[in-house]
Amino acid sequence: MPRHLNLRQIEAFKAVIENGTISRAADILHISQPAMSKLIAHLEFDTKLRLFDRVKGRLAPTEQGMRLYDEVGRIFAGVRQVENAVDAIRREEQGRLAVGVLPALANSFIQKTTTAFLRDRRNVFCSVQSLSSQWIVDWLIARRLDAGLIGAGYDNPYVTLEPLMEHPLVCIMPRDHELSDRAQIEPQDLDGTPFVALTPETIVGHRVEEMFETYRVKPDIVLVANAASIVCEFVASGLGVSLAHPLMVSGLEHRLSVRRFAPEILYNFQLCRSTDSRNARLIEAYAHELREAASQISGSLLVER
Repeated sequence: MPRHLNLRQIEAFKAVIENGTISRAADILHISQPAMSKLIAHLEFDTKLRLFDRVKGRLAPTEQGMRLYDEVGRIFAGVRQVENAVDAIRREEQGRLAVGVLPALANSFIQKTTTAFLRDRRNVFCSVQSLSSQWIVDWLIARRLDAGLIGAGYDNPYVTLEPLMEHPLVCIMPRDHELSDRAQIEPQDLDGTPFVALTPETIVGHRVEEMFETYRVKPDIVLVANAASIVCEFVASGLGVSLAHPLMVSGLEHRLSVRRFAPEILYNFQLCRSTDSRNARLIEAYAHELREAASQISGSLLVER
């Protein structure tokens, strides 16, 4: 006779789907492989559903399995909301700050900022998550974060947004590039030059593309990427040049040459927090460190030659 489903079976099912194999799922749940296999077998028996196909010794989720996984995801999302509420209550009693940062700034910039923030606040626990701007906003609304650093162009009535660290884009290039002899780079300097571009779907990529069209410049696009960190790495490796916000270059100064670019293409990030944030004092202190670190990095990159 089928038994009632239990949470351990659901946890095992979720772990197998997300980790791909019985062995990895067993490691995640700290149980043996035979015990994991037994949980999955009992779940299939109790539900009368074929949740997995056995393909060359591996488990491949069936359509029924994926439909069940979607439902399980909703259940665990509800559990996470409760955990988030508990965490928010704890943060009201303790010195805790949860920060989200978009990948473009998940480099030495955020490390320097957070280290400076914690230096005189030994009683504060800080967590930093690298997430897309949209996820940061969603997590702020769900109270999983206290503050976030996101890109320009995002808006949401449930969060407070403050433009931060506006700066013209700079031209970045390999250390030995022929353009590194110039103090300032202009559009015509990039005509026919190997160029590593951000996708036009990003705000920076779109503005750079518009500038090229305005000045009738056609660089040799050798690679397109959707993240500034990828662009910077390929430029540092010698593939070409690019345009980026100075803070996106943080940590790569020793591998890149950075030059002013004219005409100015301004770009800013945004500090965001929930509209009813209860951690305002720590958020303001963190914002101060953001501005200080940004000023230092931008200044050091653009020292007059």
